[in-house]
Amino acid sequence: MAKRLMCKTLGAACLGLSMIWSTPAAFALADIIDTPARQTDLAPVKLLNDAVRAGDRIVAVGERGHIIYSDDEGQTWVQGSVPVSVTLTAVDFGSETHGWAVGHSGVVLHTEDAGETWRLQLTGVDAAKLAIASKEEQIAAMEAQIEVAPESEKGDLEWALDDVVFTMENMQSDLDIGPVNPLLGVWFENDQRGFVVGAYGMILRTEDGGDTWSDWAPKIDNDRNFHLNNIAPMAGGALVIVGEAGQVHVSTDDGDTWERRESPYPGSLFGVTGTGKANEILAFGLRGNMLFSADLGESWRMVPNNAGATLNNGAVTDDGRITLVGNGGTVLMSDNGAESFKEYFRDDRAGVMSVVPVSGANLLIVGEAGVKMTDARGKNLQ
Repeated sequence: MAKRLMCKTLGAACLGLSMIWSTPAAFALADIIDTPARQTDLAPVKLLNDAVRAGDRIVAVGERGHIIYSDDEGQTWVQGSVPVSVTLTAVDFGSETHGWAVGHSGVVLHTEDAGETWRLQLTGVDAAKLAIASKEEQIAAMEAQIEVAPESEKGDLEWALDDVVFTMENMQSDLDIGPVNPLLGVWFENDQRGFVVGAYGMILRTEDGGDTWSDWAPKIDNDRNFHLNNIAPMAGGALVIVGEAGQVHVSTDDGDTWERRESPYPGSLFGVTGTGKANEILAFGLRGNMLFSADLGESWRMVPNNAGATLNNGAVTDDGRITLVGNGGTVLMSDNGAESFKEYFRDDRAGVMSVVPVSGANLLIVGEAGVKMTDARGKNLQ
């Protein structure tokens, strides 16, 4: 089972899986980063972690570097050419042709032809080097601050400095092993400006289409380096990041600055979506917990539902219907602006990782069993 699916199943327990993520030898990780994804007719029926629209095309990403695309609303699929064999966790398009996919080993892939061919832009080694450079700058600034601080403040500042040094040393140790930590979410505003987020507080920003990246972690209130699981835009222009330990971070200036919001749920949040109305946020995650805010996270209410299963992703249709999908084949729907959700259907055979509304009221869902289609009643799964 892919790490992201494991993480969504186990939630905060994924911190305990850090050793599992870190044990493969660096040469093995290098092999799958350097090995192109194998072309196979089975790609549409194997694990897929995310799917999005790129204009009229649908693009889905999953295990072993599989990226597939469909130009007929999911009836038939073509496999793209991908230079890596790592599991891919998320995909987003800044325009109809320019898209980015992220995944294990910190990979970032870019396409300029709507998903037909991809090239590698970044690996976990690159991301780690950016993060280490940020920590070195932070350490230098803290050491200068300690030099001029009153004696009464030096002790606390030195404790804080020790924490930063410890974090940097851990990053350097990970770098010795190889590119081990996964990226879990991606969002692009256009074909130039975007963010990727991932395990252990990773967040990177680009303003030139991914040619160069900046470590954005120092701008997030996440000193314990909890996982950042997803990033998405809200109606009205805000950006929202959700993650481990109930984290919710909001930006109202295109991601330049971020504010952490207090969350009523302390567990892992794996997905976030708007509702179509300005400033409304719906965040969701472990054990079916849902949080709704009408004021960009200043206040919250828990949304009642009987899912019980971890929720992974969601989508909003033009008519305002909100669909959430999750483990155990769970598909929930709300037609009252997230006041409540009812079970649309459940396919116990496989977990669902992402959903794309297609023609009429039909849904395309992807997950452990690949691509499936359902009609408006939740029937006729194929």
